[in-house]
Amino acid sequence: MGGINGTALEGLREALRGPVITARDPGYDEARSIYNAMIDRRPAAVVRCADVADVRAVVSFAKDAGVELAVRGGGHSGPGLCLVDDGLVLDLSPMRWVRVEPGTRTAQVGGGCRMGDLDHATHTFGLGVPSGVMSTTGVGGLTLGGGHGHLSRRYGLTIDNLLSADVVLADGTFVTASGEEHPDLFWALRGGGGNFGVVTSFTFRLHPVGSVGVAVTVWPVDRMPQVLRWYREFLPAAPHDLNGFFAVFVIPPGPPFPEPIHGQKMCGVVWCHTGDPAAGRLEQMLTAVNEPAPPAFHFTAPMPYPALQSMFDALIPKGLQWYWRGDFFDTVSDAAVEVHHRHGGNIPTELSLMHLYPVDGEVHQVDTDDTAWAYRDAVWSGVIAGIDPDPANAELIRQWCVEYWSDLHPHSMGGSYVNFIGDAQSGDRLRSTYRGHYDRLTAIKHTYDPYNFFHANQNIPPGTA
Repeated sequence: MGGINGTALEGLREALRGPVITARDPGYDEARSIYNAMIDRRPAAVVRCADVADVRAVVSFAKDAGVELAVRGGGHSGPGLCLVDDGLVLDLSPMRWVRVEPGTRTAQVGGGCRMGDLDHATHTFGLGVPSGVMSTTGVGGLTLGGGHGHLSRRYGLTIDNLLSADVVLADGTFVTASGEEHPDLFWALRGGGGNFGVVTSFTFRLHPVGSVGVAVTVWPVDRMPQVLRWYREFLPAAPHDLNGFFAVFVIPPGPPFPEPIHGQKMCGVVWCHTGDPAAGRLEQMLTAVNEPAPPAFHFTAPMPYPALQSMFDALIPKGLQWYWRGDFFDTVSDAAVEVHHRHGGNIPTELSLMHLYPVDGEVHQVDTDDTAWAYRDAVWSGVIAGIDPDPANAELIRQWCVEYWSDLHPHSMGGSYVNFIGDAQSGDRLRSTYRGHYDRLTAIKHTYDPYNFFHANQNIPPGTA
């Protein structure tokens, strides 16, 4: 790929509604910053696209000029795939709009939306869509990777609720992908990542989601072996309206946690019950939390679903150092429990963590071949994340994460949620992630992007015709 001619860039600026921000412009450093401050790249320009016409123009410009192009939605990419040196960043952040149709229980969502935008717009109608666990996550990256969170056991993955997507392809063509139009592209978009084009809007099926029952249960980290063995049996047997992700973390200094446990290493579960909070079923189901060991803290409360989604946003804001890796698991073996206990007990910083997100329940009701997501038999999607504000600790958190993951990976299913791969990317890693779907994905890539123009991603190269 070559450089960008200054005159041509000025021509692009004049052709767009959105701004083209270069190193000479005020706000350049803010425009190029992403969620993970460990990633520090300097694009030739960040182009904030106002609409589909802008997106098409930027794609065509980058292709004709032979320059690198990265696509940025929410900017949450752990390995910084939404940012390139010297090339263009196609920033969808101005396209943060949501249109809800309560009568049909659907929502159309702009490609630059964050999950908080979608949650806010749908909640007023008592509706929601399965998504992640943070309101700042971009809808686009989360959805294209698959999307799992608090509602997944009840309503499936985010992609299981995707009805259609509007896409700008590598040749600048604008298409709608759905079960009826471009069904092969629609299949690939549901789990295949950002390999196939720029998605300018998504249309989702919505479900009744109002106030939810929320609970947080924590135990001292030295109780992790018995707690994790209990959790691995309890949750898969629980009704699908109960979700709970397991976590190893350091208790933050603030509510809902009491002061005596602030700063302590703990393991715990964040629970979400989508039944009627007034019925008291959450409290009834969670009497079992005393079985492995008495909790150090147990909190329950009803709250609006958007409040749960943003509950931990303030703990891990934009601008921290991040390094993560993940894997799928169909069980948490005793050997894996030992690995979690050993490495989880040695969390290097106050913000570092390990999470196990359930991907069973209704996720298992979708046939493996219906979408590009290849792990319908997984029970958990795990992620290990080293996090700290101090760049001086970047190597410390990276080393902890890599060593933890390296010891745990042999007890996994081999592949990972694509959004948790981090920089552990290779052809073999992606083949393990997509299993028998990989060759089909390369064939679809050849159809829609034969020259691999969209390659700033967990890249699936085009196959042969």
